[in-house]
Amino acid sequence: MWIADQWTDFEVLDCSGGEKLERWGKYTLVRPDPQVIWTTPRTHPAWRTRSASYTRSSTGGGSWDKGSLPASWKIGYGDLSFNIKPMNFKHTGLFPEQAANWDYLRRKIAGAGRPVSVLNLFAYTGGATVAAAKAGASVCHVDAAKGMVAWARENAASSGLAGAPIRWIVDDCAKFVEREIRRGRKYDVIIMDPPSYGRGPSGEIWKLETNLFDFVELCAGVLSDDPLAVIINSYTTGLSPSTLTYIAGSVFGRRFGGHAQSDELGLPVASSGLALPCGAACRWER
Repeated sequence: MWIADQWTDFEVLDCSGGEKLERWGKYTLVRPDPQVIWTTPRTHPAWRTRSASYTRSSTGGGSWDKGSLPASWKIGYGDLSFNIKPMNFKHTGLFPEQAANWDYLRRKIAGAGRPVSVLNLFAYTGGATVAAAKAGASVCHVDAAKGMVAWARENAASSGLAGAPIRWIVDDCAKFVEREIRRGRKYDVIIMDPPSYGRGPSGEIWKLETNLFDFVELCAGVLSDDPLAVIINSYTTGLSPSTLTYIAGSVFGRRFGGHAQSDELGLPVASSGLALPCGAACRWER
């Protein structure tokens, strides 16, 4: 398991009964987590004194009990800064377990010894974008949601990257990649964090298990002749890390050689000393 254990402003304090107790800076949140199928004693006092909690509704969706929680606040990860904003469907705008990939990405870029161009697809609020830019790469950040791209720009500015070479693109990721292929544009690193399920701008249905392989094959068309790495993230529980390794090896390994490795992403849990599983990731590198 690749564990994001270098946080100081974020911490999983405990997890039990389908929920996790987290510290985001000076605020403590309780949020649902489908991986937490165990029921262990909730002895941590912050369960009772939490700043806010998200409760699922029996009819679907859910809602926050925010108390005096501010609309937004900042947390840091090393020299990066992120704007946290509790939003619909339990999210805060950041997946802290991805810090394990940010660290890997920064090492690859810093060690390349040459200019590096990065394409970040389904880029959300830009955690990987600001990590790559901070390491000195030029980045193309693509997400279909205008609000998420605006939020990512805020995170870049908070991290001192307002003037960094980042292209901010609001577009369907597959259609953007198709256009980049026609334009002849290439990238040394590709990062993708595709959703488990979604609908395209014309009502097209995206299902990760059905569409991922074709999308990865499409993305191979914008890799440079001397590629550095590809990171594929998956939060679909039915898709094993080994499946991601096979896909990356079939597509990128066949064309460029190198090797692919996949594992679960995890976060340390303070109360137990164990690691909470948080999805999977694959790293292909030449």
